[in-house]
Amino acid sequence: MGGHRSSEAPVKKRSPLRRALLAGLVSGLSLSASSAVAQPANPGPSGVPAQPRAEVVPPRLKTDSPARYPDQALRDGIRKKVTVQLVLEVDASGVVKNATIDAPAGHGFDEAAASAASSLVFEPATRNGTPIAAMIRFSYTFEPPNARIAGRVMRQPSEAPVAGATVIVRDADGVEYPTTTDADGNFRVEGLVPGKVHIHVEARGRKAEDLDEDVGPGEEAMVTLRLASDEEPPPPPPNLPPGEVVEEVRVRGERPPREVTKRSIPREEIALIPGTNGDALRSLQNLPGVARPPPFGGALVVRGSSPQDTQYFVDGTNIPLVYHFGGLSSVLPTEVLDRIDFYPGNFGAQYGRGMGGIVDVAVRGPKNDGKVHGMAQMDFIDARVVAESSLGKGWSFLVGGRRSYFDLWLGPILEQAGGVSTAPRYYDYQVMLKKEFAPDHELRFFLFGSDDRIEIFGSDFGGDFVLGGGIRALTAFWRLQARYLYKINSKTRVTAVAAYGSDRINLGFGSNFLEVTTHPLSARAELSHRIARPVTVNIGTDVAYTPYDLNIRLPRPTRPGVPDSGLAAPSLSQTVSDALFMPAAYADVELTPFKGTRIVPGFRADYTNMIKRWDWSPRVVFRQDLTTSGPRTTVKGGVGMYYQPPDPAELDPIFGQLGLKTNRAVHYALGMEQEISSNVEVSVEGFYKSLDRLVVQDAKNSGDGRVYGAEWLLRWKNDPKLFGWLAYTLMRSERRDSQDELLRLFEYDQTHILTAVLSRALPDGWRVGGRFRLVSGNLYTPNNPGALDVDRGAYQPVTSLPFYGSRLGMFHQLDFRIDKTLNAKPLKLTAYLDIQNVYFHRSEEGVSYNFNYTQRQPVLGLPILPIIGLRGDL
Repeated sequence: MGGHRSSEAPVKKRSPLRRALLAGLVSGLSLSASSAVAQPANPGPSGVPAQPRAEVVPPRLKTDSPARYPDQALRDGIRKKVTVQLVLEVDASGVVKNATIDAPAGHGFDEAAASAASSLVFEPATRNGTPIAAMIRFSYTFEPPNARIAGRVMRQPSEAPVAGATVIVRDADGVEYPTTTDADGNFRVEGLVPGKVHIHVEARGRKAEDLDEDVGPGEEAMVTLRLASDEEPPPPPPNLPPGEVVEEVRVRGERPPREVTKRSIPREEIALIPGTNGDALRSLQNLPGVARPPPFGGALVVRGSSPQDTQYFVDGTNIPLVYHFGGLSSVLPTEVLDRIDFYPGNFGAQYGRGMGGIVDVAVRGPKNDGKVHGMAQMDFIDARVVAESSLGKGWSFLVGGRRSYFDLWLGPILEQAGGVSTAPRYYDYQVMLKKEFAPDHELRFFLFGSDDRIEIFGSDFGGDFVLGGGIRALTAFWRLQARYLYKINSKTRVTAVAAYGSDRINLGFGSNFLEVTTHPLSARAELSHRIARPVTVNIGTDVAYTPYDLNIRLPRPTRPGVPDSGLAAPSLSQTVSDALFMPAAYADVELTPFKGTRIVPGFRADYTNMIKRWDWSPRVVFRQDLTTSGPRTTVKGGVGMYYQPPDPAELDPIFGQLGLKTNRAVHYALGMEQEISSNVEVSVEGFYKSLDRLVVQDAKNSGDGRVYGAEWLLRWKNDPKLFGWLAYTLMRSERRDSQDELLRLFEYDQTHILTAVLSRALPDGWRVGGRFRLVSGNLYTPNNPGALDVDRGAYQPVTSLPFYGSRLGMFHQLDFRIDKTLNAKPLKLTAYLDIQNVYFHRSEEGVSYNFNYTQRQPVLGLPILPIIGLRGDL
């Protein structure tokens, strides 16, 4: 709190002489905060009228200037109310010319009062209506600033957040401040009287917790409370031999991982990572094992695999893409996410049909606290809104949407600069309806979708018979998902997810085009049952049925080693309508035979109707804690077989080939996790992927390869004020098209990937952070001058061997983000500045050639991308 000011009558000082003279002007007056009133003249004793008495009005405060409780006083341990008396000299214009401390108080109070007083503005004193200079007494009263409590409520031992928990904070004066936790389990209470603060937390199905905390003036205490289950342990078994003790261990909350490595990013960290503009799924690019994607790409490159080898799920439902056009933002806004689970390899039997990694996005349910909540955010790229509320009787809903608008300013710029009219834009939408029957028993319907399109028409393309005057790209999808969760008892749980939707891809280059429309129908169900304390069995089905329409007019892809004229080659056409049917069943067993030991053997069977083939995938992972107390040390490892069916285009008799099998990979991993403290954890993991039966154009499944490397991750966690990590990946990805060839670097190989992220909360709602990335340059195949192909009307280059034998310059970039949050309950406002590529380094993103391939130059990336945004939360 600041200092309160009060003014008194003008005062008379004996020294220095100038002050005495000024004081003499009003020495005979008894002035107060109100004006003196003129009295009528009385006749003198001789009958001569007396001179009229002058009417004097003291200065009146016009512009206030509050004073803050000084930081020096807080450092000196001062906690009491302090009043500082001043004498102010106010000139005839009302400006304070001098401020003198009447009785020094020390500890920075005098300086704070004098500094604030110098900015005071008065209506000047007057004598008979004429402004005059005056001296007045003025005081500042400093109240100790209020304290604040911020914290998080979590489940024990899973560390999952507890939403809707009741929190009661009682300050040193005994005043209680009730509140509830948000969807992330966070709460915050301000305006507390400094001293001993008592915190009481309770939630349905959890034991209440109490905590006392000493908070000084102006301080903010950060606390974490973990609530245990309030279920009573079962009674001991009958006929227990005398003296024998039964130990019952019960675990509630998020289940332990069934994979070697599962990296989850909390939502509160996702929104604040510099360089991502607060976007959830873009934060995955900062994790170990994730390479930098191609420029303006919207995919993930995980452990040296192709982008199409990694699958994306929303609560178990597969989606075709996770990023909008150019990778600027993801198709699901951060505000509707609960967490992101990322499996770079060795994932469990519940996932299949992929050789790379798995990204499973968990969507949170609508807030069900009886209030209306909303969010709106706008920056230079797009704008988005989210609204949610409860409907009563366990029902709640959420709606959201986002739309880009850089087409509004980019189009006119491009049209004026190069005669190109462009309309790049994207949007996405979300609608959710949830019914909660009881804790751990719910039904949820979720409709979500995305639409991206860009069309470029320019007069400069008119003479190009390949482009024919235009380029277009459209990618769109939507899903209607129904999800049912029922925890029957402490041993048995049922989860079922079904979804129907549509995917559409339309790419056009002049008269050439690719159009794909699908209507995927998927269903996934899992039954989990704990047979005994150390044994849990998970059995599930995963069925996908996808009718599709394929319409193509493109040059046929060439086999490896044959010159490719690209779009200048003769085009072929094909129209196909068919359906993919891919049922699967899986099972795994979670074994915990000893304390700290976890072994999960699993098995999966997949069928693909297009190739009429079953694939059998055995897998096993293990985790072993080496310590029983203190910081945790864990070793982990796994091995598993993974299959990926060929794409429909690869099975097409014209553009692909018949008689294909599934691609196959075997994942190996061995690693270690070491907790150094409650905030610091380091992990290291080595991995190896053996690839075979890879589809090669016109050579069937003749390809093979390997990926090997190591990942390091040093992370600061469990700190509301600070988060960050240092991640480094060293790897090598190699391929070949047949057994007769030597292994060569794969096009997505990136040897070194270094990422450093740090974000720090500061007082008064400020937060700053930075991100630095250093990545090996992308590979490319150099082209050498060739000859003119008269039939095709284009020069044919001579391709250098081996393919992808050259590398662009190393990519490095520094990003910076600063946020300022203002809590004006019930509204919270946040302004932010996210600057990507702070020091203007334009990395090489590719190579361009002139018409006959005699000259080439690098294609450079953006020099800098500053994004300013404003967000409001209700």
